[in-house]
Amino acid sequence: MRLWKLELQRFADRTGLTITVCHYPPGTSKWNKLEHRLFSHIAMNWRGKPLVSLATIVSLIGATTTTAGLRVRSEIDKRAYPKGVTGQDDQLSQVQLHRHDFHGDWNYTIRPTAAA
Repeated sequence: MRLWKLELQRFADRTGLTITVCHYPPGTSKWNKLEHRLFSHIAMNWRGKPLVSLATIVSLIGATTTTAGLRVRSEIDKRAYPKGVTGQDDQLSQVQLHRHDFHGDWNYTIRPTAAA
């Protein structure tokens, strides 16, 4: 989560955007309407098909559409991501993070730094 916040700060600084993050608490994805609308169609699309490789899975996800016009785009990310990368305390203290009154650990706003 530390690296996530650092990267959001970099994005905010690069774009000049103020970013508000509202996470669903653990175990509450059932309340995420977008997730339900998307994943139910993905599951219907790959129902009965053997998921034998990552390429097969990504292809089936990418072929998902709905009658309402939702189209899914997916691709395999072949980049290497090093393990154990975290933000340092001094870096994290520079993040312009403003916690919301309600569950500030899940809900917060990151503003661009003044220098950016």
